[in-house]
Amino acid sequence: MSSSLSKANSIEKIGEYWDTHSLADHWDKTSETTFEVRMNRRRRISIEPDVYASVESVAHLRGVTVETLINLWVAEQLLRNKKAQQPG
Repeated sequence: MSSSLSKANSIEKIGEYWDTHSLADHWDKTSETTFEVRMNRRRRISIEPDVYASVESVAHLRGVTVETLINLWVAEQLLRNKKAQQPG
């Protein structure tokens, strides 16, 4: 893979390039395009305000969003439950 504007050969190098450059410098080299974005549908749930406040505090301490922390905790619990249900 090679990026035509940055001349980078990896995603990391492309990221490094765009961290220090502006698309405005290359606007004349761009062209209009269309693309389709497919996103997984998200589900929303209600959380009691006091529970949310506690989770928000923990998320802040860990440097993550509340959504990320709750997703992590739920995934970990589901994995634990799955392992507990396995025979042996």
